[in-house]
Amino acid sequence: MRAIQITSLDGPEAVELVEIQAPERGEDQVLIDVKAAGVAFPELLQSRGMYQLKPPLPFVPGAEIAGVVVEAPVDSGFAPGDRVAALPMLGGFAEQVIADVDLTFPLPDDVTFAEGASFIFNYGTAYFGLVNRGALAPGERVLVHGASGGIGTASIQVAKAFGAGRVIAVTSTDEKGEIAIAAGADEYVLSAGFKDAVKATGGVDIVVDPVGNAPEGDRFTDSLRCLNDDGRILIIGFTAGEIPKIAANRLLLNNLSAVGVGWGAYAMKRPGLIKQQWEAMAEHLASGALRPVVGQTFPLDRATEALLTLDRAQATGKLVLEV
Repeated sequence: MRAIQITSLDGPEAVELVEIQAPERGEDQVLIDVKAAGVAFPELLQSRGMYQLKPPLPFVPGAEIAGVVVEAPVDSGFAPGDRVAALPMLGGFAEQVIADVDLTFPLPDDVTFAEGASFIFNYGTAYFGLVNRGALAPGERVLVHGASGGIGTASIQVAKAFGAGRVIAVTSTDEKGEIAIAAGADEYVLSAGFKDAVKATGGVDIVVDPVGNAPEGDRFTDSLRCLNDDGRILIIGFTAGEIPKIAANRLLLNNLSAVGVGWGAYAMKRPGLIKQQWEAMAEHLASGALRPVVGQTFPLDRATEALLTLDRAQATGKLVLEV
């Protein structure tokens, strides 16, 4: 079968399209024909040896896929021909992959494979952050940074589906703001000067921050200034490249909380948690309230281009390889 391999740690330009042996299914695993694979920061970091999961070279990256079941255990609830989304964790940038039964989920008929491959990581992270870690309460106001990206659009939709009263998107351009509005945000503000715009409308209760600090300013501190009493800032990632430092007095003065949202490592240590989250979100996925925003799609042989698009911060929505 065809697959993308990381054969050296020289970055996206060094990944290779190769022919390798198809995987063999284990006892509690599902063999899946891959139709689409999500492209995310773990794969980008893995191409440079910078991710915490460091398989021996060469290996096939790709943690999140959607496709059609080829083989499954008799008592798994899956059968050949079923449409599924799954987290194989590795191996997804290929024509076939294996995934554990507990990390394989039925895909509604009206959800495309590209949407299915864009769901579990982003929406699982957003749900874990807003509902589990952030304790989102009905009617609360939520501010979402990086709101046109995969995590951002997922956070907008999860916030709305689970009771937020108003969701404000922060984007770098008006074009990205329109993407956030289409994803369900009530309004958007530009990242330049967002603090004053948000405070003028009454502040927010939760800030979703997958961005961190850009070199040109202290976005994190400005986010803290947007929070009302008892507010929470959800620290999801640092796509802007700079890890913020927290002035603890700002947390003290307004009774604020800075909350870490490390979904992947947390979930992997708790078997069944991802399945519980899927089930909590499944009705909203089926209804369309949660519907991934798919950005650019690329054929498998253009995996380098997909990873470079992510690396250059040119992505909107979720990037997907179509197999």
